[in-house]
Amino acid sequence: MALSTQIISHPAPGVFEFLRQRVGAVGKKVFAEAEAPFTAVGLVQGKVLDMIAAADVAEKAADVRVFDLKGICPQHVTMIGIFGDIADVKASIAAIEQAEHLQ
Repeated sequence: MALSTQIISHPAPGVFEFLRQRVGAVGKKVFAEAEAPFTAVGLVQGKVLDMIAAADVAEKAADVRVFDLKGICPQHVTMIGIFGDIADVKASIAAIEQAEHLQ
């Protein structure tokens, strides 16, 4: 896996709205049903194949929700958002980075 990762803790309202627009219908429903659906987001970018594997690792590592962040990229690069509290998002990102180094 060749991945780029980033963690945003306590996203600003504008960032929250930007992410809400990119999570698709299921994600929008999750965001609408919760008062504060998350306090952090982990962003992971890479090939579609690697993002599916990373999403699996993230959900198995901690109590997070993972959504594909919709966008258009001609190089087949995609991004997932890992949503949850700060500790769980950090644990998920760490698990993904660990899995990346094992390959």
